Amino acid sequence: MKKIIIATKNKGKAKDFEALFGPLGYDVLTLQDVAEEMDVEETGTTFEENALLKATALADHLQTIVIADDSGLEIDALDGRPGIYSARYAGEDKSDEANIDKVLEELKDVKDLERSARFVCAIAVASPTKEPYTVRGTCEGMIATERKGNNGFGYDPIFYVPSEKKMMAELSGEEKGAISHRGNAIKQLASNLTDLLQDA
Repeated sequence: MKKIIIATKNKGKAKDFEALFGPLGYDVLTLQDVAEEMDVEETGTTFEENALLKATALADHLQTIVIADDSGLEIDALDGRPGIYSARYAGEDKSDEANIDKVLEELKDVKDLERSARFVCAIAVASPTKEPYTVRGTCEGMIATERKGNNGFGYDPIFYVPSEKKMMAELSGEEKGAISHRGNAIKQLASNLTDLLQDA
């Protein structure tokens, strides 16, 4: 069975990819399965560049297809911040609560209608034999003034999804997958799979 490595230790994230590649006869593994420590410096200035850095470094090292993603939150009133710095926006220790506090503080004087934002996910696919490839998925929403909901992680408790009339953190896993930035990026990936996996 051909193998595809997902550059994550997050089993939940890997499940999304298993649903796509499993029926095509691919065994989807994570970094935990291959016992690889991934220490690729994310020096890119876009989600796509950082995803590509991770995917190509690991594909060269393992000599197999590797999929990596990079995602975050872009807020229009903050000129696109936190962007690629979403995970460490309030500091290097990666605190979801501190990140949310910082965003809410920065938006405290911004009117409701000017709090538009989107979650962005870039997925890169790299192979030892083919040119690397990226896709981008987004999910549009608004930044609320306070937290709501206990599902999800990151900025989900303050990200209001107008189409669902709920915060991202109030959606079930299934509901979130149907409209999320990662779900949308995976749909983009699915439409290009034939070219991608040919001769891989």
